[in-house]
Amino acid sequence: MKGDPLRFMLITGEPETGRAAELAGVDRVFVDMETRGKQERQGHLNTHRASHTLEDVERVAASVERAEVMVRVNPPGPGTPNEVEAAIEAGAQRLMLPMFVSVGEVDAFLEQVDGRVPVTFLVETPAALARLPLYLDRLGPRDHVHIGLNDLSLAAGLDFLFEPLAGGMLEEPARLCREAGVVFGFGGVGRIGNGDVPAEWILGEHLRLGSSWVILSRSFRGADGEGDRRPEPERLREELQRLRDCEAALRREGPDFFEQNRTRLRDRVFALAAA
Repeated sequence: MKGDPLRFMLITGEPETGRAAELAGVDRVFVDMETRGKQERQGHLNTHRASHTLEDVERVAASVERAEVMVRVNPPGPGTPNEVEAAIEAGAQRLMLPMFVSVGEVDAFLEQVDGRVPVTFLVETPAALARLPLYLDRLGPRDHVHIGLNDLSLAAGLDFLFEPLAGGMLEEPARLCREAGVVFGFGGVGRIGNGDVPAEWILGEHLRLGSSWVILSRSFRGADGEGDRRPEPERLREELQRLRDCEAALRREGPDFFEQNRTRLRDRVFALAAA
């Protein structure tokens, strides 16, 4: 299967971790300033819930040279214009907007950013997913879409974050992005050989759907993946190389393999959700 290599992003507010990630081959360092509503939505789940600051943005931006620094701001609200200004001033090279629901919110965010940095729209509400055809043509050539599986699965009343993928909810959005020439990604991926849904299977779905970006899970920080731990650069480099090697092997497979992979992932995900 042809295509450019997948690109990886790592969430951190620590400059040492950002630099280590960059040296290991991570393409985007993701500083997460979203706090409003996240505890209420995800407080019962074992998910990433950072509380990074503008000072973290400044320190991370000063620590990396090649990797892009992306900052996730809060969901649309009265404070969004100020958050946009502050994040860009602190060194953000890309901004991510979460939990939007309307085309008007897309337009307002693009107007606030005013082309100073590219943006990524985090599609994680059913409304944002359904309305994707209405705003794709508003995105600039460097703007991206990322489909967030945690909140999307919660909003849809599902029991497991990979159910939107297994149930086919990403098929049409992926097609729309491909046809519009909009770069997109979805969800996250763990280390090879780890997880209830193998990372190899997840990578296969990224390739089948034409995804370009994926978030590295907390498992890349160490054995337990807890908190904002500093990964060892050499170990992180080795783990990323394992992902790259797996991706290269998958790209040599044909259509039948990817359909079989899709089926086994679907069966595993729904079995886990039922349990």
